Amino acid sequence: MGFPTCKYADARYRHGADRPDDRGQAPPRLRTGRAGKLAARLIACFFAIVLGNAPLSADTLRIATMNAALEREGPGLLLRDILRDDPQITAFAMVVRRVSPDILVLQGIDYDHGRVALRALRNKIDKDGGPHYPHVFTKRPNTGMPTGLDMDGDGRLGQSRDKQGFGRFAGQAGMAVLSRWPFDRQKMRDFSHVKWQDLPSASLPMSMDAPFPSFEAQKVQRLSSVGHWVLPVKLPHAPVLTLMTFHATPPVFDGPEDRNGHRNHDEILFWQKFLDGEFGPVPDDHFVLLGDANIDPVDGEGRKSAVNRLLADPRLQDPEPKRPGPVLQGPEQSGDPRLDTVAWPDDGPGHLRVQYLLPSSDLRVVNAGVHWPTPDTDVAAEASAAGPHRMVWVDIALPE
Repeated sequence: MGFPTCKYADARYRHGADRPDDRGQAPPRLRTGRAGKLAARLIACFFAIVLGNAPLSADTLRIATMNAALEREGPGLLLRDILRDDPQITAFAMVVRRVSPDILVLQGIDYDHGRVALRALRNKIDKDGGPHYPHVFTKRPNTGMPTGLDMDGDGRLGQSRDKQGFGRFAGQAGMAVLSRWPFDRQKMRDFSHVKWQDLPSASLPMSMDAPFPSFEAQKVQRLSSVGHWVLPVKLPHAPVLTLMTFHATPPVFDGPEDRNGHRNHDEILFWQKFLDGEFGPVPDDHFVLLGDANIDPVDGEGRKSAVNRLLADPRLQDPEPKRPGPVLQGPEQSGDPRLDTVAWPDDGPGHLRVQYLLPSSDLRVVNAGVHWPTPDTDVAAEASAAGPHRMVWVDIALPE
């Protein structure tokens, strides 16, 4: 299984101080260490035991997901801010450095056709001492994609809410994946084009016993507000790991027809239908379902049946990543506050669990957490500066 590398929740082994892994190489924890590194690891393990931090196995990989809040008001502005070392983007890069995932899945990042901004972000993470990701993946999201119809029933055309997914411009707030290892692009499946009405057991909005906002709108409306991807990753000396990722619409910002509430519910329901085989072959390898569901299973608004069924699905496991505690519970909340993944204002939605990372039941979870430093630490302000969301991570044993 390999010698333990003594990885910690928010600090990972690298070549030298604050240096990323060599380009094109697997990280050290997946390679046999040399004599000098072996001695260093023995020392590190000794201190880990003394300090009460249990080391993780050498044969583990860390997967993380986060709504990075890297959407801007217009095309090209994200690239501008990356090149200017915008403070929020620098804070985000530091969060990535501290968590140091092997595979990082992002929501809330603007898309451009040439992937220029994504590559620039990858390079900034690398430059700032974070992990190096030789492989990046993104596709055009549904956000900002014109429909030519009134999709929200306000009688106007061409507004942000009339797009396939809310967006001021095409590609605003899309998704991306950064990885140490290559993707099997030939076997990638994109379900972002699936029509909402084609989802089995779809819960389509109605108003006055008629389809809302119209029959014509429902006929063209896609289910995904951003996207639904199934993306295999080729791990070294291990079977393929399949990522199943999405970003659901918030179940608010609508009217009595609850259009967004229905859509949020069905975007989550899609994954159970997918695992049931309703949309083609189900991955026969190990998989992880992860992303921003934009709904808490207990607190806040929304139709919660789909997310709770997903959490209880025996084909998945919920490692319940937690932030460091103790954590006070909000006055209007009843769920475990340690599971929260976003710090929205207390006079708004408040702190909620909206980000999920659910490995398949055949994978062995070694550790899990939410990167949410306690207020008395030096890095608390850094995590807050990166945006309202927090990075969620899970360590899993490499499948054999």
